[in-house]
Amino acid sequence: MLEAPHPLLCAAAEPVDPADPEVVAAAADLLATLRAVPLAYGLAAPQIGVGRRLIAFDAARHPRCRSWAGELVLANPMLAAASHWDHGREGCASIPGLMADVLRAGRITVHGHLPGTGEPVTIEADAFEARCIQHQLDHLDGVLFLDRVPGALSLHRRLHTCDA
Repeated sequence: MLEAPHPLLCAAAEPVDPADPEVVAAAADLLATLRAVPLAYGLAAPQIGVGRRLIAFDAARHPRCRSWAGELVLANPMLAAASHWDHGREGCASIPGLMADVLRAGRITVHGHLPGTGEPVTIEADAFEARCIQHQLDHLDGVLFLDRVPGALSLHRRLHTCDA
């Protein structure tokens, strides 16, 4: 797992061909890493050293999860709609020990493709799952959650691992 300030975490990830065998392998690695990180609900490929537009998420275990699209990896995900903005606390596996209040949409629509088949997928998410997906989308654009924090007063020490 890469940690800030690694340059790959600050760079925009490259689009992928979802059917490319290397992309399918990277998607499998991303999902395996997500499963192995305690209390992680999402990861983006740049966090595991792959500068490609892939995200994995599974918010089902989080107590504030209302929607649940399943355990998924999306290739080339793109935010199509966002509404119901609110602040919420976030952390990140790439920035251990810190949490902050971040403004995110409470309802989103995301389009992407399944690695392997390339099948188009549309996800409608709300509450924690929406926050989790937006956090991962930011990683694909080289944006860390701390980049969205207005000032030091928004930061909190993490008492335990709890990634958005």
